[in-house]
Amino acid sequence: MANFEEPASREELLMKVKRVMKEDDPVALSSKWSEIHNYYHAQAVMLPLYGKRIPTLLNTRLTNYQAGFQQFDYPVHKLVPLSGSSTITISPGSRTGLFKTVGHLDAHTYGPNEFFSSNWVYEGLVTYGQGGQILPSLATSWTIEENNMGGDAFTFTLREDVRFHDGTPWDCAAAKMNFDHLFAGELGSTKHGWYGVGEYTDNWYCNGDMEFVINTSQKHGPYLQELALIRPARFISPAAFVDGGADPIKANSCQLAWGVIDGTEVSEDVVCAGITGIYGTGPFAFESKDTVIDGAGDTFDNEVVFSVNEDYWGGVPSFERLVIKRYETSEDVQTALLNGELDVVWGSGVLSDTAIFDIENDVKLQKDIRVFHSDDIQNVILLLNSGLPPLDDINVRKTIIHSINKSAFVKKELKGLQSVVDNVFPREAPYCDLDLTPRWDYDFEKAILLSCSDSKALSTGQQIRGSSVENNEALALGLGLGLGFLVLFMAVITIVFYKRVKILEVKLDKKANAEFS
Repeated sequence: MANFEEPASREELLMKVKRVMKEDDPVALSSKWSEIHNYYHAQAVMLPLYGKRIPTLLNTRLTNYQAGFQQFDYPVHKLVPLSGSSTITISPGSRTGLFKTVGHLDAHTYGPNEFFSSNWVYEGLVTYGQGGQILPSLATSWTIEENNMGGDAFTFTLREDVRFHDGTPWDCAAAKMNFDHLFAGELGSTKHGWYGVGEYTDNWYCNGDMEFVINTSQKHGPYLQELALIRPARFISPAAFVDGGADPIKANSCQLAWGVIDGTEVSEDVVCAGITGIYGTGPFAFESKDTVIDGAGDTFDNEVVFSVNEDYWGGVPSFERLVIKRYETSEDVQTALLNGELDVVWGSGVLSDTAIFDIENDVKLQKDIRVFHSDDIQNVILLLNSGLPPLDDINVRKTIIHSINKSAFVKKELKGLQSVVDNVFPREAPYCDLDLTPRWDYDFEKAILLSCSDSKALSTGQQIRGSSVENNEALALGLGLGLGFLVLFMAVITIVFYKRVKILEVKLDKKANAEFS
């Protein structure tokens, strides 16, 4: 983001974002975020395309589907079997699409651990609800007060009568031990510094058995939202820490592959020792997995079994076991779903859009399979690099924006399974439910007018009113400043990216720049 229309600038936008992140007053937050959304919108540097919805295909023997509110939040524990087995089999969407492995299943680190399975086993102090609500989880309530460092003191009242899967009680001592390991030495800045909890958490302590206090070094508005993320601030049973968790420096819960985290002049080296068991407080307890290593050294879990937590504070699930099954191909998943071997396909990247569309619209299959979609989880956007010509010209960016028929692309390339959006962030996200004007929608006549340089080109543009999209794009070649070619080229790029990765990002290098000139 560069070459904004004066007096706007990239630097000022980033400063606005930096300031709003320190704000915690809801009224001020709403006003400041509205200003930021309108600020970048006016520069035409990001074109929202469609909202990503998470698909779920469910055998009709199951009911009570409820969507998750994060990308890998699959609340399977809320499903209720109407008939058949007390075991539910699932093929979940993973970080790589088709499921491969749940990883180590430790709460404090990252890949190859999967979000969805960590979310089934481990819980945090709070959880993320509809519209960005922060809901109680292992904490039932909390207060926020300014501390003497200019940050905030969060005091959490912890949920009583909760036990980890191994029977260990949940209390403040368990909460503190987890934070001792999460932020030991330089772990907070080197491994967890990508978000505010890792960067700004300063100290923590117990104020009695069931009250946990966290102090931040500065104000950070989304601190509670970040505590609601699936990782890494989730809680492991103290019995699963090496040597009882007594030394977070010499035997830290971080995964063995991290080795030693180098210290500084004021902090010691942290030695990663991993964990000795998989025990959380969530609705499912890990039971077993069938792991294989192929000839290339890659690890796969052919089957992973979870048993329901019979003491789950949030309500015991209505079935006994949850089984993840791994399949080699999407076609194998589809076959297993249709023949009844598989109960649930939940998540993106498991089945193709075409397969989902066909199943959803096959009248014969509707008695066996139901298809659900979540609300928009995240929006896919086309980035226009205003730092390089010709996109350093806002009229060129607007020309591209108004020449892309988002509705047609979604209908053709995504089978209409996603929804066209106008905002960079989902409207369900906090402070993002705004009507931004002017709308960056498809308007080919406006695109032609923006690219015209003389009356002849304008006349040509007027003559093609009512033509098809394909004819408009073809006739645009050679118009005005030659931007019609750019319009067509960008449209082709968009289609290719839709088909291949569905994450659209235009990066103009010197070669592309030469082609455009």
